Amino acid sequence: MSRNGGISRRHLLQQASLGFGGLALASLLPSSARGFAANHVSQDVTHRMARAKHVIFLYMDGGVSHVDSFDPKPRLTQDNGKPFSMQMEPTQFEENGSVLGSPWQFQPYGESQLMVSDLFPNVGRCADDLCVIRSMVSKFSEHNAANYFLHSGHGQAGRPSIGAWGTYGLGSENSNLPGYVVLDGGLIPSGGVDCFGAGFLPATYQASMLQNRLPSLANIEMRESSPALQRLKLETLRRLDAKTLSEWGPHDPLEAAISNYELAYKMQMAVPAVTDISSETAETQRQYGLESPFEHTRSYGRQCLVARRLIEQGVRFVELTCPKAHGSQRWDAHGDLKNNHTLNAQAIDQPIAALIQDLKQRGLLNETLLWWSGEFGRTPFAQGSNGRDHNPFGFTCWLAGGGIRGGTTWGATDEYGYKAVENRVEIHDLHATILHLLGLDHEKLTYRFGGRDYRLTDVHGKVLQELIR
Repeated sequence: MSRNGGISRRHLLQQASLGFGGLALASLLPSSARGFAANHVSQDVTHRMARAKHVIFLYMDGGVSHVDSFDPKPRLTQDNGKPFSMQMEPTQFEENGSVLGSPWQFQPYGESQLMVSDLFPNVGRCADDLCVIRSMVSKFSEHNAANYFLHSGHGQAGRPSIGAWGTYGLGSENSNLPGYVVLDGGLIPSGGVDCFGAGFLPATYQASMLQNRLPSLANIEMRESSPALQRLKLETLRRLDAKTLSEWGPHDPLEAAISNYELAYKMQMAVPAVTDISSETAETQRQYGLESPFEHTRSYGRQCLVARRLIEQGVRFVELTCPKAHGSQRWDAHGDLKNNHTLNAQAIDQPIAALIQDLKQRGLLNETLLWWSGEFGRTPFAQGSNGRDHNPFGFTCWLAGGGIRGGTTWGATDEYGYKAVENRVEIHDLHATILHLLGLDHEKLTYRFGGRDYRLTDVHGKVLQELIR
């Protein structure tokens, strides 16, 4: 009892603790039975009409060489083996050699005649759906900082990733699945899982990582002998957490943990169905490369197919990570460029093209934004004799679907592909554009922390209207 004779908060929680089981049960009932929508939206409305509902981020960990993929430079072939004539910026390893021509030929594809290298013949056949940005720049040339910057707009760990910001702004359309999912292809990027974190946003917005195998939820599989016993454990945890909250007051990490326990419980039922691709037709599985003799094509094909199934179920932001196609080297071709990029491209080319075509066939490409990018590019001169070092001064990414103008290029690097010289695009600009396509104003999507309002783009960023149809 409280001093004035009423019921204290602590006493009320203790007396009502058994009721928490009912609350938990209510949260697991179908939304129609509860009388409210399953879409737990964080903002009441979007800031403007959305062009896209979902994002699939095809993350090219390690940094693809733009001059060997989507930014052809005849000058490199012409000057192959000659001293590099431009002033060199400091590089990661300072083992700079001569100009290195591309080992691959470039071909025009589609009505747009978009130039794509022989690394990506299947993606090339989707050229009229791609908007290739050839003038990307980054502030960092080291993997950890560049990965944080690519994901969060900040070069240090601890800031919310773009997936967390998007989910904070829009929520998930499915109460049984998280809004932000990372599919683990086998290689966690430099910088670790902080690349996918929620930072100072509530922890419910951080990514849920699914393993690229069955079962996908090995880390949260039910270990109890029965669902009833698991439910009892969760209710006990809820009771203990409620007691702590009554004594210490509101505490976001604890409240987020309570929410995540319940979400994990629901995911045990929802995720096996959405990640089980056995119901897909044999033709669809073949299209994604699941019959390929190269195991890493099969691995990435499964990721792409599961990504499509996740967005069909309302997941907002899905990120795919790289398979171990070239051991632990990712696209990080400091040496043996040809073998590195050949194997990595072999893993992803067919599955990505299949994903684009499948989304298009199902009428989902218009509402799904595909984003293909690494954290930086590679140098036009050699590292040693047959590799390329990190290059943040000019590189390439591409977007497709979700309101993007396909069959186009934007920006340019110099004749060697070293530095962006036309329509430079900062990571902040790219983030602002992605949020814009999701119906969110990057200047209005803020979160107050430590006495100030933060946003994904900080005080930077402009929407690239020229890329939007």
